[in-house]
Amino acid sequence: MKGVFKIWMLFVLLLLGCKEQVKEKSESISTDEIAMEAKPFFTPNPQAVPEQTIKTLEPGEKAPDFNLPGTDGRFYTLNDFKEAKALVIIFTCNHCPTAQAYEDRIIQLTNDYKEKDVSVVAISPNSIRGLLLNELGYSDLGDSFDDMIVRSKDKNYNFPYLYDGDTHEVSIKYGPVATPHAFVFDENRILTYTGRLDTSEKPGTANAEDLRAAIDATLHNEHIENASTKTFGCSVKWAWKDEYATKINKEWKEKKVTLEDISEEGIKTLFKNDSNKLRLINLWATWCGPCVQEYPSFVDMHRMYQGRDFEFISISADNMSSKEKAPAFLQKEASALTNYIYSGGDKYAMIEAVNPEWNGALPYTALVEPGGKIAYRVMGPIEPFELRKIIVEHEMIGRYY
Repeated sequence: MKGVFKIWMLFVLLLLGCKEQVKEKSESISTDEIAMEAKPFFTPNPQAVPEQTIKTLEPGEKAPDFNLPGTDGRFYTLNDFKEAKALVIIFTCNHCPTAQAYEDRIIQLTNDYKEKDVSVVAISPNSIRGLLLNELGYSDLGDSFDDMIVRSKDKNYNFPYLYDGDTHEVSIKYGPVATPHAFVFDENRILTYTGRLDTSEKPGTANAEDLRAAIDATLHNEHIENASTKTFGCSVKWAWKDEYATKINKEWKEKKVTLEDISEEGIKTLFKNDSNKLRLINLWATWCGPCVQEYPSFVDMHRMYQGRDFEFISISADNMSSKEKAPAFLQKEASALTNYIYSGGDKYAMIEAVNPEWNGALPYTALVEPGGKIAYRVMGPIEPFELRKIIVEHEMIGRYY
């Protein structure tokens, strides 16, 4: 009996131990924590904001507090930088060519001053509601929060990059007038300087001398002679500019869409590209699922870069017997640009005219330099961000003025 009792007690202890392990596991990973891991830490929601007068913060005023999401997956407040002897807040964005021209200078400045107890923070004040596609001609990205994440990783930012594009709650209090616009605060978070980084926009011609001088003076409690300077760059895209954006988009959708016939010889001429523009050509068809799915991104690219040395040309491979389907699709997609439909009966002659190496599967996309050199070619669906990046970083286009 004693042996049976011992076995029974051992079984009870083991059972209790298993229950305790289950309890410990349930305590260490709660349902709420699992839910939090499954959800993004922040979901952007750009909202309508009534138009208002913006007043730029003046030297001597205290830094307004904030609580904004960063591209690194956490929220930041003013208190997160309480140990810094000087705090630099720079309002900037993705799309502006001037802002992009200063990115490396901001990165270098952050690195140079990190051992001097200076914190640098970047805030994007822009709302995508007030941003037009034709304002993105110097960028591969817009100013959405997701695009900010891409840019910060692409450039390996060494400073927090915060989003204020939902309601401009913070930006309205600081009052930036252009991107970039710098604000320097002392250890008591009193504004000592507001304005430009330096006077030379072109990369490699300056090193944020005005901003560095302001930081140095702030660290040494010295008077700044010119504590408020003018800024140069893109205007802030306030949400109340959405009426103009709506108007422009409506006008674009109402533009006349045309479709012209093109032969294999005409296609060969297009690919020779005797123009002075970087030419993007896409072959597609209404019956091609990937073609239809990706086509709107080409129209966006046309609208983004049409003001540069760039043009987009579409060629439909639909049969001439069902030619009416192509213009209907193009009208729906607001393809108010140069559109062709292959008029020859021999699709294999079309393939040879485009590229003898092409296997004939649609879609087919090529970026052609003047003279016919292929800068980019994809036989199949494109990756829009990859293509936009190739376009904007091509020597004929570029990110800066």
